[in-house]
Amino acid sequence: MPENLSLFDLAFGDRPDLKLERKHAAPFDGLISGVDEAGRGPWAGPVVTAAVILDYENVPEGLDDSKKLTEEKREELFDKIVTSAHVCAASASPATIDRVNIRSATLSAMVRAINGLPRVPRYVLVDGRDVPPGLKQPGQSLIKGDGRCLCVAAASIVAKVTRDRMMVRLEDHCPGYGFAQHKGYGVPQHQAALQELGPSPHHRMSFKPVRLAAGRPD
Repeated sequence: MPENLSLFDLAFGDRPDLKLERKHAAPFDGLISGVDEAGRGPWAGPVVTAAVILDYENVPEGLDDSKKLTEEKREELFDKIVTSAHVCAASASPATIDRVNIRSATLSAMVRAINGLPRVPRYVLVDGRDVPPGLKQPGQSLIKGDGRCLCVAAASIVAKVTRDRMMVRLEDHCPGYGFAQHKGYGVPQHQAALQELGPSPHHRMSFKPVRLAAGRPD
């Protein structure tokens, strides 16, 4: 190995920024977990979080913010991530979201994902503005972390693919809403289905468009 290059440098070029992972890899024995979520904005379905500890000697090529990847590429990377890394996903149901609000539900699910990892991380890098309360280890929040840090990018892919698959299955239980196509987001097709069918048990009643469709104004 060239004297001035680490395994990180050899493995990657113009991918999400590795500075934070380099900074924390040595003092924490490489046990760094990236954490991200999918589904904070949709009107229906769960919010899903994922925690990933990468093996930096065996990182899937092409990791990036899940929003920048095609569905086909996300699915391909998902399979590679779950076979090469330590991974755990956790979700919060629409009922939980309605009871405690989307932010609290997401942060709680992040903690459960981290605690469910098969190895205990020693440091956590979290996409967004918040380090979830209740973590057992130190952590750092990263605005747009899924585009800056490999382990967070991996977590964003796992969370997104996991949630998308859940929404496709939900279509079989609640046909007519188009969950398999729009994954619960507030697109015109979803708005029209809400007006025609009303909210399903899988809708988030605390979200204003759903309340209005149910005839429950503010």
